[in-house]
Amino acid sequence: MLTGLQILVVDDQVDTLEVLKFVLERYGAEVQTVGSARAALTTLSENSSSYDVLICDIGMPQEDGYWLIQQVRSLSPENGGQIPAIALTAYTREEERQRAIDAGFQRHVAKPIEPVQLTEFIADLVRRI
Repeated sequence: MLTGLQILVVDDQVDTLEVLKFVLERYGAEVQTVGSARAALTTLSENSSSYDVLICDIGMPQEDGYWLIQQVRSLSPENGGQIPAIALTAYTREEERQRAIDAGFQRHVAKPIEPVQLTEFIADLVRRI
């Protein structure tokens, strides 16, 4: 379902990064993981056309997911500014969902999530279903 997709996953929890990388690669994606918003921004700017989807935790130390998506959305389209993005977070209240969407994420997904559901969300985001 995700064959050939390049996905950038951002989370400050190493265990979460490892699980997401394993799951998404099982479905055919190529996955790059980074542990901070700053590292994600650097990775995106160095490889802007390489990624099809951004998956980002919201609650991270220093710069959070909101900061990252605002930085990403300020980039030009050719530099990755329009990359489809999913906020994957433990913040599940409606206000937080709306804040994520308003900030620039296309989808707000609560942790934990079933792997099949996450892959369906990703595929839908890039119109592969």
